[in-house]
Amino acid sequence: MCARYSLTSPAEAVRAFFRAPSVEDFPPRYNIAPSQPVLIARNDVHNRPELQLVRWGLIPSWLRDPKTLGSPLINARAETAAEKPAFRGGMRHRRCLVPTTGFYEWTGQRGARRPHLIRLKDQELFALAGIWEGWLGADGSEIETMAILTTAANDEMARLHDRMPVILDQADFDRWLDCRPGSAEGVLDLLKPYGAGRLSATAVNPKLNDARAEGPELQQPEFSTLL
Repeated sequence: MCARYSLTSPAEAVRAFFRAPSVEDFPPRYNIAPSQPVLIARNDVHNRPELQLVRWGLIPSWLRDPKTLGSPLINARAETAAEKPAFRGGMRHRRCLVPTTGFYEWTGQRGARRPHLIRLKDQELFALAGIWEGWLGADGSEIETMAILTTAANDEMARLHDRMPVILDQADFDRWLDCRPGSAEGVLDLLKPYGAGRLSATAVNPKLNDARAEGPELQQPEFSTLL
């Protein structure tokens, strides 16, 4: 699964990477957690790229009351998302990219869990596959939310967890974001473990265990690189 990640690249670098026309400035974030506002890249109604803030934790559009949801839907299993009622609409019509400079995974027992920062070896900024939804309340209130797609871990990630977020290469962004066909069939081949040898994982500051913690010291290495 993917329950925390970071986005520390400057706003202009993010804008250029996703070829969006503009983005509001934002500070580096080292500990992005569920229920927080997060940046996504998606296509607008004219099929042009845009960067937008939404909330992490998908609320299905058909849900009458979000309070009945229980645990936030922060992840969607890539193997079943196209069929699950909560995710199939997003898979067909509302796919997005989640800008990140790294995501976290934990090892160890409860009370002694160690966070690990997973990054790409050859570039700082990359993208996770996601879906988004818009929920409209009876009082007219509207919330846009998102979930990150996960898949089976590759051989490297399997040392830490049996799942990992779907990472998409820049060459596949256009195909993933183009929802005009109204079907997920044309993008299912992208939902696979990331290629071997391209990730690094480093144990980092245990202060990251607190979802309220923030700052560059959270990514301070604690042990040697694992991957």
